[in-house]
Amino acid sequence: MATMEESFPRGGERKIHKAEKTFQQPVEQDNLFAISTEERSIKRKKSQKVPVKTKKLKIGKEESSKSLKEKFEILNVESLCEGMRILGCVKEVNELELVISLPSGLQGFVQVTEICDAYTQKLNEQVAQEEPLKDLVSLPELFLPGMLVRCVVSSLDVTKKGKKTIKLSLNPKKVNEVLSAEALKPGMLLTGTVSSLEDHGYLVDIGVGGSRAFLPLQKAQEYIRQKNKGANLEVGQYLYCIIEEVKGGGGVVSLSISHSSVSAAITTEEQSWTLNNLLPGLVVKAQVQEVTPLGLTLNFLTFFTGLVDFMHLDPKKAGKYSSNQTVKACILCIHPRTRAVRLSLRPTFLQPGRPLTRLSCPNLGAVLEGIPVQGFFNKAGATFRLKDGSLAYAQLSHLSNSKKAFHPEAFKPGNTHKCRVIDYSQMDELTLLSLRTSIIEAPYLRYHDIKPGTLVTGTVLTIKPYGMLVKVGHQIRGLVHPTHLADILLKNPEKKYHIGDEVKCRVLLCDPEARKLSLTLKKTLVESQLPLITSYANAKPGLQTHGFILRVKDYGCIVKFYDGVQGLVPKHELSAEYVPDPEKVFYVGQVVKVAVLNCEPAKERMLLSIKLLSDPNKEKVGQKQKKKGAINVGQFVDVKVLKKTKDGLEVAVLPHNVPAFLPTPHLSDHVPNGPLLHHWLQEGDILHKVLCLSHSDGRPLLCRKPALVSTVEGGQDPKSFSEIQPGMVLIGFVKSIKDYGVFVQFPSGLSGLAPKAIMSDKFVTFTRDHFVEGQTVVAKVTNVDEEKQRMLLSLRLSDCTLGNRATTSLLLLSQCLEELQGVRSLMGNRESVLIQTLAEMTAGMVLDLEVQEVMEDGSVLFSEGPVPGLVLKASKYHRAGQELEPRQKKKAVILNVDMLKLEVHVSLCQNLVNRKSKKLKKGSEHKAIVQHLEESFAIASLVETGQLVAFSLTSHLNDTFHFDSEKLQVGQGVSLTIKTTDPGVTGLLLAVEGSAAKRTMRQTRKDSETVDEDEEVDQALVVGSIKKHTLSIGDTVTGNVKSIKPTHVVVTLEDGIIGCIHASQILDDVPMGTSPTATLKVGKTVTARVIGGRDVKTYKFLPISHPRFIRTIPELSVRPSELEKDSHTALNTHSVSPLEKIKQYQAGQTVTCFLKKYNMVKKWLEVEIAPDVRGRIPLLLTSLSFKVLKHPDKKFQVGQALKATVVDSDCSKTFLCLSLIGPHKLEKGDVAMGRVETVTPNKGLTVSFPLGKVGQVDEFHVSDSYSETPLEDFEPQKIVRCYVLSTAGSVLTLSLRSSRTNPETKSKIVDPEINSIRDIQKGQLLRGYVKAVESHGVLLRLGPSIVGLAQYPHVSQASPSQKELYNKYLPKGRLLTAKVLSLNRQKNLVELSFLPSDTGKPDVLSASLAVSLPKQGGKAGTEERDQKGREEKKNQKKKEKQQQSGQEETKMPSKKKEPRKPQVKKQGKRLHSESESEQERVNKKQKKASPAEEDDSGVEVYYREGEEELKECVPPKEKHSKRAEMPRLQLSSGFVWDVGLDSLTPALPPRGDSSDSEEDEKPQQATKKNKKERELEKQKAEKELSRIEEALMDPGRQPESADDFDRLVLSSPDSSILWLQYMAFHLQATEIEKARAVAERALKTISFREEQEKLNVWVGLLNLENMYGSQESLTKVFERAVQYNEPLKVFLHLADIYTKSEKFQEAGELYNRMLKRFRQEKAVWIKYGAFLLRRDQADASHRVMQRALECLPKKDHVDIIAKFAQLEFQLGDAERAKAMFENTLSTYPKRTDVWSVYIDMSIKHGSQKEVRNVFERVIHLSLAPKRMKFFFKRYLDYEKQHGTEKDVQAVKAKALDYVEAKSSVVED
Repeated sequence: MATMEESFPRGGERKIHKAEKTFQQPVEQDNLFAISTEERSIKRKKSQKVPVKTKKLKIGKEESSKSLKEKFEILNVESLCEGMRILGCVKEVNELELVISLPSGLQGFVQVTEICDAYTQKLNEQVAQEEPLKDLVSLPELFLPGMLVRCVVSSLDVTKKGKKTIKLSLNPKKVNEVLSAEALKPGMLLTGTVSSLEDHGYLVDIGVGGSRAFLPLQKAQEYIRQKNKGANLEVGQYLYCIIEEVKGGGGVVSLSISHSSVSAAITTEEQSWTLNNLLPGLVVKAQVQEVTPLGLTLNFLTFFTGLVDFMHLDPKKAGKYSSNQTVKACILCIHPRTRAVRLSLRPTFLQPGRPLTRLSCPNLGAVLEGIPVQGFFNKAGATFRLKDGSLAYAQLSHLSNSKKAFHPEAFKPGNTHKCRVIDYSQMDELTLLSLRTSIIEAPYLRYHDIKPGTLVTGTVLTIKPYGMLVKVGHQIRGLVHPTHLADILLKNPEKKYHIGDEVKCRVLLCDPEARKLSLTLKKTLVESQLPLITSYANAKPGLQTHGFILRVKDYGCIVKFYDGVQGLVPKHELSAEYVPDPEKVFYVGQVVKVAVLNCEPAKERMLLSIKLLSDPNKEKVGQKQKKKGAINVGQFVDVKVLKKTKDGLEVAVLPHNVPAFLPTPHLSDHVPNGPLLHHWLQEGDILHKVLCLSHSDGRPLLCRKPALVSTVEGGQDPKSFSEIQPGMVLIGFVKSIKDYGVFVQFPSGLSGLAPKAIMSDKFVTFTRDHFVEGQTVVAKVTNVDEEKQRMLLSLRLSDCTLGNRATTSLLLLSQCLEELQGVRSLMGNRESVLIQTLAEMTAGMVLDLEVQEVMEDGSVLFSEGPVPGLVLKASKYHRAGQELEPRQKKKAVILNVDMLKLEVHVSLCQNLVNRKSKKLKKGSEHKAIVQHLEESFAIASLVETGQLVAFSLTSHLNDTFHFDSEKLQVGQGVSLTIKTTDPGVTGLLLAVEGSAAKRTMRQTRKDSETVDEDEEVDQALVVGSIKKHTLSIGDTVTGNVKSIKPTHVVVTLEDGIIGCIHASQILDDVPMGTSPTATLKVGKTVTARVIGGRDVKTYKFLPISHPRFIRTIPELSVRPSELEKDSHTALNTHSVSPLEKIKQYQAGQTVTCFLKKYNMVKKWLEVEIAPDVRGRIPLLLTSLSFKVLKHPDKKFQVGQALKATVVDSDCSKTFLCLSLIGPHKLEKGDVAMGRVETVTPNKGLTVSFPLGKVGQVDEFHVSDSYSETPLEDFEPQKIVRCYVLSTAGSVLTLSLRSSRTNPETKSKIVDPEINSIRDIQKGQLLRGYVKAVESHGVLLRLGPSIVGLAQYPHVSQASPSQKELYNKYLPKGRLLTAKVLSLNRQKNLVELSFLPSDTGKPDVLSASLAVSLPKQGGKAGTEERDQKGREEKKNQKKKEKQQQSGQEETKMPSKKKEPRKPQVKKQGKRLHSESESEQERVNKKQKKASPAEEDDSGVEVYYREGEEELKECVPPKEKHSKRAEMPRLQLSSGFVWDVGLDSLTPALPPRGDSSDSEEDEKPQQATKKNKKERELEKQKAEKELSRIEEALMDPGRQPESADDFDRLVLSSPDSSILWLQYMAFHLQATEIEKARAVAERALKTISFREEQEKLNVWVGLLNLENMYGSQESLTKVFERAVQYNEPLKVFLHLADIYTKSEKFQEAGELYNRMLKRFRQEKAVWIKYGAFLLRRDQADASHRVMQRALECLPKKDHVDIIAKFAQLEFQLGDAERAKAMFENTLSTYPKRTDVWSVYIDMSIKHGSQKEVRNVFERVIHLSLAPKRMKFFFKRYLDYEKQHGTEKDVQAVKAKALDYVEAKSSVVED
């Protein structure tokens, strides 16, 4: 009853105002029946009928059922709409716009024309007059930051990047549009702007139609005096006004702006506000209706309800609000459609007209680590709790780098993030954050952060005539003036700079208020090392600096510096010589070096000099100094170290102590040794034999590189340019590195350029990846330009070899280790005990160490022992899987001493510690394992003995860049050749690495060794686990829930101790599928019992007697059963090994476990049964559903409770093996999931199950319906559902038939199971696979163990007598249908028939064979047939073996194999075209003697009508070489070269008679030949020779052997077609290696100018590797191809190869790589789009087009859209294609090329009506006559082809009309 009373208060009806009546009906509808996700404000009437009551109650129920989060969703851009009134605060005031802060961190903009009509009129007047108006005041004078203003949303615009910008208006006509003159009441608080100043006051625009508002002068005096500093109010000034008096029904209104009355104004019911005209900024008295964690519901003005979100509660009273409490609130916004009202209780809003005081936050720009999430709001963003306890907010767009990268689950309360403070929301008094990486890492966030003179890096945005725009940071842009693009003025800057280029600039001027940033790209200014002048105070007399000339006058030059500072160089200070006309010598923008003469900061005046810098007196002094101790370039000197600087050593050249400089890179030939020597050399150290390289800045530049020193000593360094010849190999150093190449300098001072193309044998992406400045290199001179004194160099290893690779490698290693030994001697001279100890330590020393700590990453830190500060470390790998405890003693062997970080790397591996010392032979080869990697060398241990060996990682000075795939890793196996047999002082043997092919991958440790190493430790546990505690097992404790994880809950106990509750210790009965941790809430108080203690470092459970138990994390239980009973369950903490923990579980036992994670790599679910018992569920034991196995992450959630069965408790040392599908026993009749291990053609599959069991599936049990290729769909690792037929023997017998695995589906059984002869009935039709062709018939397999026989009369109607024909037409594995003729069950014999009359199927032998059979006969033929049959049987067996072994490697893309047809067809055609004379050569007698020779062993014969004699078209069988008889690899079935050869046929057999080969095999007859026979033989031999000669001379002859091909490629070495045919020739014989060798020969032979020919061969090689090689070999060939060809072409060819061979995944990945690398190439985008459309991925193709439009420049957009539209026409949706063309042509109607393509596509894919419509539109365009003629001609041609005569005449008439219209225009 109380609620009813509240909803419908008693009392009489209030008198309703006229205006309000009109609005009553819609308000009621909006509140009661409008369904919206926005909050509803409900206006309640005082008198209602009973039925309506129930409606209201229903709605109340709906609202209560709504989730709080949705109800109190923070205001966001999506919830705004046009016409929405909202309260804002002025944030920034610019000349032409205001920036307004809105609630919830939003920001809007008010343009200068949206202030009021009077102000806009004044602006228009000013523009018309073209001079400023006196009475027009600028926006900064009218508005101040902090002012509260009432706004209306005028528009929500979307930018190009898809962001919404909020456009607002302050115009009273728009803000107060909802008010009418009748609705105005005294006491109302309105906002308005001053329209004009009158005699007795001001006219104020309040925007209410039909009402004039007047502000009397006396009512404005107080405001003018207090707030306006005594000045009159200006037009456009924004005011908060109180209505004092209303006259004439609202026609005239009198106002007051008294501060006291405005700030105290309260909105009352008497003012008759309605939901339609309620305005933001009104202060109301309200009553709290409902209190929730996310905000309050208020009731105000009796009838209305509104929401206050948590951001707008009074911070002092937060958490203290209660129902029915009365509060003051300010209306923030009203939604015009849903009438949802939002209010604020913050005190700053409760005094209208009062500005906000706090406008910014002190830590703007600060990066904050580990900030926890407070709450997340789907559509708005997330709130965070800062370290000081204050709340911060990040909008949705700032929570991630992109929409794709956004994961809402990362913003669960308590999750911590790294963020940056980017702004402050005045309306919410909240700090605004961003989590975007680009913003966090940005060096500059605001213009205020950038100081003049600083160096900044930016990206070129655009190049315009007024300069170049550069993006410096997030929303920070700078302008480079055209004169500042380079040291000289650039005519075509777009040639030097491109959009997207990264540039390094120096800031000339930064004006944060105006948001202006001026930059310079002048190289001298950017690279200047001189001090900068950024203020007049900096300019001290005598200071030298760089500046640029601003103006050149006749009295001198004005030079400008940074931040607007400038000075004058008088005429007499411009040069030592007189300059009569400065304008002829100097130019504007010129960079000059000046010295300050005098500066007066107060007057901002400065005098400068250029002359002073070139004073001849100074030069004389310098020359005197030089003479005293003159050092020549190329001279050797001794030096003494004076001082160490950041870049090198300042030294004195002895004996005259001449100052010189020795840079760090010049201390050594080895890049890493330079910094090491620099670190350990001390002041006073003397260095001998140092080379003088050059003089810079008046002092010698020195070098100590041994390679350069020996070069100069040996006189191998050219002194002048004339000595240099192409082909010379020189040693120098890298002087500088540019994007286009590397400049190399030689000791004499000469230098040359190594361009990017010949810098390395490997593909160079970034030059800096390959070399570093100062590096020693070997260079070969390739080109010399004597006129310009320039040379080009090659740094490629192939050009710059210095001898044997092994010798060079050993020399570099010895040098490097010698230098390190030198460093040790320098360290030995130091007084520090630590450094001396490190100097004495060498590799191989065995130390006794004590474990100090096991780190989180698995590495071990050892205690320093007697030497303070000594750091000894063993990595996770070198810990060797040992369980270690602090203070444990261990023996370790030293691997290496890091002399810069002062760390010693040791290993605990037993084979190293206990190594054998064995004398090894020099030059012997050994296997070794890499133990430690340095930058230039590696340390490995020999597998046999454990001795430590060092080997160089580089084989040449230039060999510094390695691809990731080439880099070695610790643990990897290598092959080493020993070069020294004595370890020496280094403790290491020296060796050289053998071939990289002998490397082996690192051995992964066993699961048992890494059980705890991959354990993810909750940070919340680590943080609070340092404190000691006095708890013991069984104690009851109370604490608060700190954080909730899926598998455990962290609890804070008394004294700050952190405890942990495992998921299994929360509930006694856990409902399956739920997460028990979800039942606890953060902050909840819980009572728990201690059941164990977990060690902080090792994460193991310790017994209570353990000394470290007091520092453990208490393991707790809150299970009711645990808390109730006195006795308690302690964890089994005494068990030493995990094996004992799982002994309590028996196979078949059911347990409840909790999912921890899904291991993608190992394919199992990791679960926890109890805090100290873990388990694994192999993926195959999780479900019998393929859908679940494909996406297990969708079915199983982390923390979920699962009911599992223990399968095996001994399968792993530390884990239980579990199953979710019952006990996995694999007994007869069980159905289980397995994985295909191997596929054996003509036999079946081998399937493996979890726990190591294996089964066999016969090809008869693969499916209920047999197929020609039953095993085609199976490949290794495929998951299959199996039925166990038998468990006899070690291998299970399985079936995959769906009738067995899924009997409930009742699928149709086409081929029944035949397991024994009892399953066969006489007369039954059965299908089976051919087993073999025997002498007495054909054997057919009918089941796994049943074979039937079809005798030859029952095989075919043709009944050929030659057995090889049966072999050919009935190959092993062919599927045939047979009828059972008879059964002998005792002898297990089944007689079958294949005849069509019995089976009803076509004859098993082809019809074409039957044509030639009647011609056969004769004794000789029979003999030969028997002989040949025996041979063919042998061959057949060999081939079957080859096919079986090679089938998996050489999978063909084609569905069916047709081994004969392609070659035979071609051959047949050729044979018919042979001349008669050639055919006549065949001896007729021979034909008669052996008619069987006409048999072509199965060659398909082409029978033509009109040819009576078949003999003529049947080629003699001898014409077939063995290769032609049965090609082993059939290229035509899918091997595509992509170079103009669609398919390559096997080499054709030689022409004519070659019967000798066969006759030789027959036994030689003993009878002697007579004279006539010998004569015939001689003639025959001569004929044969002449035939061969003729054949060789024949230009159209096809090559038939390797020799033939060799002859051809010698005559045409640059023909890729020949080379490819040569490769194909080898491939027919499955000689893959030979084909590869031919390809390599081709690449070396073809001229480098023939790029396309070379590319053809590369593509052929890629095809070969794709089809016959491995993925690794394909990748290697691809990487090489990319280096030697245009990369884009190679990428595109490989993508096509993948697509054609149906490797769609690889093709997709390759396209994605291409999009990153060639994003500016249109072809890539188009190709990828086509690829996706062919794969029926239309949506993905559309997304690709959108990405292409974002990445490509605007000029390419039309082409891209047209191309994608073409693709849509051809491959996708024609309607979408039309829409794309239409949209493009509506924007670009004059693009005739697009029209032309549209017409082509319409003709090809559209109807005639559509085509005519397009033509009609085109011919009515206003284009050039030439183009119109083209379209009329096309229209006419179309109608001639497809239309009638009438249509043709109509087009002609239209063309005539067009011509007449044009001519009339010309006449006019």
